[in-house]
Amino acid sequence: MIPANNAVSKPVIGKTRARTGSLEGHLHRLTPYLFLAPSLLVFAMFYYFPFIKTIVMSGYITNNRGILKKFVGFANYLNLFRSPDFKQSLLVTLRFMPMVFIPTLILGMLMALIAEKRVKYLSPVTEVLFSLPMAVASASAAIVWRMAFHPSVGVLNYVLGTQFQWLTDKNTALFSVALVTVWLQVGFTFIFLVTGLRCVPAELIESASLDGCGALRQIVHIKLPMISPTLFFVIFFNLIASFQSFGQVRLLTQGGPGTTTLTLGYIIYLEAFQNKRYGSAAAMSMLLFLLLLSITLMQFRFERKGVFYN
Repeated sequence: MIPANNAVSKPVIGKTRARTGSLEGHLHRLTPYLFLAPSLLVFAMFYYFPFIKTIVMSGYITNNRGILKKFVGFANYLNLFRSPDFKQSLLVTLRFMPMVFIPTLILGMLMALIAEKRVKYLSPVTEVLFSLPMAVASASAAIVWRMAFHPSVGVLNYVLGTQFQWLTDKNTALFSVALVTVWLQVGFTFIFLVTGLRCVPAELIESASLDGCGALRQIVHIKLPMISPTLFFVIFFNLIASFQSFGQVRLLTQGGPGTTTLTLGYIIYLEAFQNKRYGSAAAMSMLLFLLLLSITLMQFRFERKGVFYN
């Protein structure tokens, strides 16, 4: 005869297994979020929270410690458009952008075309030399270039046989800062472009060569369309980087002479950490964000027509 307690043991075991299975199912569904939690925490602390706080602060007048004192709504934004320094910084930034973006793209493409073909001993050397500026911090680069720009003992004046006041002359100051920025960004541009060029199928190039297509036509009609997604990313990155340039401006010219090199990134720093007007600086930051957002949206609209994904 089967004991009576065995009759009730089966349902208990079944319920236990069901609960265990349900718990495992919940843990399985939670696993991706547990892996994402550290990254989400970092993003929340260093990106989302500062962004939200900047939006809130842009509508307030603060004290010298950044504590919110009086809500003024859009007054900080309206005051910016009455400020001659802010208007000048916007004009300087719009002039500075093509001075950085266009040479960086052209030089990066030329360097990528030079290093495109793999040569046993030469390729590693050229790759290291061309990408080396990317490993240098903007502060360190600015100090080195400041010595090169020195009017009496600088390398540039010695090589060119001139005596230019590179950083204190209104005609050359912005160009000098742009030159340093191009040097800093060209390594990053080179790495992405040379990687894209090396991914172009060799069969296409060989077919074009057999059909009598020259090197220039191969670049224009085959290579550039094939690496258009990479070009799109590089253009997007360089545009944003030129708007956000700060370290080289701070160490080379400090916005001078006058307001010749007063970029948006540097005037935000001055407004916040020297003038202690954190509300106004937050409003400037939001306007810079909206400007970059509008450029990004225009680029993505252009992407649908000009970018080819193979």
